[in-house]
Amino acid sequence: MTWKVGELARRTGVSVRTLHYYDEIGLLSPSQRTESGHRLYSRDDVVRLQQIRSLRRSGFTLEEIQDCLKSPAFSPRQVIQLHIQQLGEQIERLQRLRQHLEKIATRLDRVEEISSEEFIQIIGEMNMPQDINKYYTAEQLDYLDKRGKMLGEECVLQGESEWERLHEQVREAIEQGIDPADERVQLLAKHWLGLTREFSGGNAGIETALNRLREDRAKDDPEERERREYIKKAIRFLQGREQESL
Repeated sequence: MTWKVGELARRTGVSVRTLHYYDEIGLLSPSQRTESGHRLYSRDDVVRLQQIRSLRRSGFTLEEIQDCLKSPAFSPRQVIQLHIQQLGEQIERLQRLRQHLEKIATRLDRVEEISSEEFIQIIGEMNMPQDINKYYTAEQLDYLDKRGKMLGEECVLQGESEWERLHEQVREAIEQGIDPADERVQLLAKHWLGLTREFSGGNAGIETALNRLREDRAKDDPEERERREYIKKAIRFLQGREQESL
């Protein structure tokens, strides 16, 4: 049994663009092709895709996954075991979140007032990346938690909205073919750096960790990778101009 790329994407939830990218970098190339050149994925290809996605969810980069799958000592059983471990950690987080929500529900039943800080904490627990500890130290996570509470709910929500709007503006600039050195994109680059510093509070270690997280996320998302490379070029132009003005 074989699957065309569109059918496999629909059945697995992995985008066609991501499957094409996996093929481009040699991570997952379809075993067969039709006479007209269309990709056909076999059972073995599906098994490999499951291994790739399981390892990705466990925090591995695409380069690390490539090395793992090439190693004769790395078996499908190990991949499944890693995924089981990752799911166990996820279940623990969800159980803690459930207990937290149940306590909030009980207090609401008693008509007790729930502070905005408690709701912010719940939102943070829901949005926490599964592999966050790979990037941030315990001290950095504690710092970010305290900083979020210090800034307050309105500021945090405003920051999230600003990031969404900025990503959309960068995407539109790419679609319009605007040069990264253009003044309009330079303003976006300044805003990008400003939001990053606002998130980190000027902590260089946190900014480094955030950039590592973004780089890894972009490796598995062609659209995000394109956006990130574009804004990095704009930032380099911006920083070069700033150096020339000194």
